[in-house]
Amino acid sequence: MILDAHSHVHDPLGPQLAALDDAGVDRAVLFLTRPHPERATDVASLRREMSVLEGALGGGTGSGDDGYTQAWREFDAALAAHPDRFLGFGSVRLGRPAEETLAAVARDVVGRGLYGIGELTPPPGRADLVEPVLRAAHEHGDLPVVVHGYAPTTAADVRTLAALAARYPRVPLVISQLAGANWLEAIELARVTPSLRLELSTAHLVFAVRLAIQELPTRTFFGSDAPYGDPVVARTTVERVTPRGEVRERVLGGNLAELLGLH
Repeated sequence: MILDAHSHVHDPLGPQLAALDDAGVDRAVLFLTRPHPERATDVASLRREMSVLEGALGGGTGSGDDGYTQAWREFDAALAAHPDRFLGFGSVRLGRPAEETLAAVARDVVGRGLYGIGELTPPPGRADLVEPVLRAAHEHGDLPVVVHGYAPTTAADVRTLAALAARYPRVPLVISQLAGANWLEAIELARVTPSLRLELSTAHLVFAVRLAIQELPTRTFFGSDAPYGDPVVARTTVERVTPRGEVRERVLGGNLAELLGLH
């Protein structure tokens, strides 16, 4: 089974499903999203969509609706329309009281029958805000938690996430995008932190993907981060750095299937 560990809701869904088919992907983890760069038709419209992304990555999710209602509506519709293709993960707002976070996980993740929590996007320098979510994940049966790893995530944030993973050793904590520019430190930290995992999408350096898989063959996941990446390209990268056999099969789907209990 080929599983894409990282994708966001597209609008419309048709091209997303076609890309998964082109890549031979059976199912994809789906995160809700407010920006839709795939809608853009020119520079101006892309700038508008990317400004929404920049606001989210900068921590601009704390007040008002912020487009969350529409994002959840699109997410729920995609899951309902294609339950055989998507594995839903639900987001929760960061920086809220612990009891509110616990209730949000119960309502928006467990209550919806989703597979985990994410993709969380703490503002740079504030990865500590993930701690209440890890606590709630533990209290709800050790749900996996996915955290944005690309810029503006900092090296200090990666170290904070590793420390939190060590504090909650039963909760699988996934740093996405191979931690961006901080990929080498992320690999080193994951080697000594058994609950830490790395998702490989949008990695700039092929040898970074090769090293991550070599060091963590059971804790790395193929992912595309579509629409920011492409599942065909992401799968090709994994296949270029792994020989045919068990390790390649694990990274392309076996590791995630084991984590999510899909076997």
